[in-house]
Amino acid sequence: MLDTSLIEQLRGIFAELGNDYTFDVSVSENHPNRGQLLELLNDVASVSDHLTVKVNPGEALAFDILKNGEKTGIRFRAIPNGHEFTSLLLAVLNADGKGKNLPDEFVTKKLKSLKGDIHLTTYMSLTCTNCPDVVQSLNAMAVLNPHITHEAVDGAIYKEEADALDLQGVPAVFADGELLHVGRSNFGELLAKLEAHYGTETSETEEQPVREYDVVVVGGGPAGSSAAVYSARKGLKVAVIAERVGGQVNETGGIENLISIPQTTGPKLSDDLKNHMKEYPIDIFENRSVENVKVENGQKVITARTGEIFTAPALIIATGASWRRLNVPGEADFIGKGVAFCPHCDGPFYKGKRVAVVGGGNSGIEAAIDLAGICTHVTVFEFLDELKADKVLQEKVKSLPNVDIFLHSQTTEVINNGEKVIGMKVKDRKTEEERFVDLDGVFVQIGLAPNSAAFRDVVNTNRFGEIEIDERARTNVPGIYAAGDVTTVPYKQIIISMGEGAKAALTAFDDRIRRI
Repeated sequence: MLDTSLIEQLRGIFAELGNDYTFDVSVSENHPNRGQLLELLNDVASVSDHLTVKVNPGEALAFDILKNGEKTGIRFRAIPNGHEFTSLLLAVLNADGKGKNLPDEFVTKKLKSLKGDIHLTTYMSLTCTNCPDVVQSLNAMAVLNPHITHEAVDGAIYKEEADALDLQGVPAVFADGELLHVGRSNFGELLAKLEAHYGTETSETEEQPVREYDVVVVGGGPAGSSAAVYSARKGLKVAVIAERVGGQVNETGGIENLISIPQTTGPKLSDDLKNHMKEYPIDIFENRSVENVKVENGQKVITARTGEIFTAPALIIATGASWRRLNVPGEADFIGKGVAFCPHCDGPFYKGKRVAVVGGGNSGIEAAIDLAGICTHVTVFEFLDELKADKVLQEKVKSLPNVDIFLHSQTTEVINNGEKVIGMKVKDRKTEEERFVDLDGVFVQIGLAPNSAAFRDVVNTNRFGEIEIDERARTNVPGIYAAGDVTTVPYKQIIISMGEGAKAALTAFDDRIRRI
């Protein structure tokens, strides 16, 4: 199954294992996927004397990862190849105390304070690009907290089980049988949901650390990483607070317009950003989001949702943007049950069904083209009087017989039957006529919204929520700067964000030496 070059890479990856690991397989003799699973695991185990495969008779298909004969809390009911192959490798490395996805000591302490025994199940798809982040985060939690178990289930292999749960989106995370989360996420967000669901043993009176810096950068995407590097090169003490280094870039597939790099991928660029920052004395605090910001005697006091407090005379906001929602009745309650944002991840659940795509930009029309290949019918609703997608995409989508396009159309409500989406209400903006459209799913593709909520009480924002800045990246508050997609700067592009991050850092340093 694995080619020779990949096996050689795995030898290097597992060369430093310090413990013995067993893929403890349970599978029936007649299971149609038995051979494929065993071939994969045997190939992986062949690269190290610390890896073995044990096969037990069973009625289904699953395997646990054992460390020195003891369960790690990680179980796969899947054949983890495709996008999940990295999840398999990281599961072993995490159990050995290795891997770039393991959180720092402070976040680990919060994870260990969760109450009770927690049993997590993630239903995923091997074609889903968002699933590995969730699977890998929860596997890491199982390794770090002995009271947590996590099993990753391939909805294609366990289709009847997934159908019984009426899953219409992945990854879908269940906590002791109760749906906890659907869609992309990261370690910090998932930990926050677990804290809210199970509670923690942490004392309310426990004193949280105060960390002092010259510059605090909030956000670890292209703008934030650039700002941090430029600030550190000036000899300043720099902290980066981010949910995840790379930010929105992690969700991008191929990147071909970053000048001097003909082709890369979002995950690769995110790794490069992190590695570049590690070349400097920059303190990176991942798995964190900002709760609020205050200005006290010129100092910027930033409180993270973890309870940590960061202070600095200069704050650079580079929190980027996230997928925009319709914000209409019925949308939020049925995400994962008919409302979706990723056609690549959730599209297969709508094979042979009728769906709508809301949005006529590049992302919306690309989604319509993709979905037309598997759905019986796709309807595109665009709010404006014309499509905004590139001409070549417009020509392609208009050539498809099972795609209809309606302009000047406003979605007013997502309709459900209590269990799943059954349609939506759409208003013609010219005639004001509202109609019901019979659908099985709605894919929202209306662009990005700036992640500025935590800062709107401190700095000025425009009606879109973008932070207003001048030509030097200054906000209206002295000592607070902003860069990238969260700001009013036009053209939300990686290369522009990098330049804006550098500009913000240079302006902050210039103001510092002039004591502005």
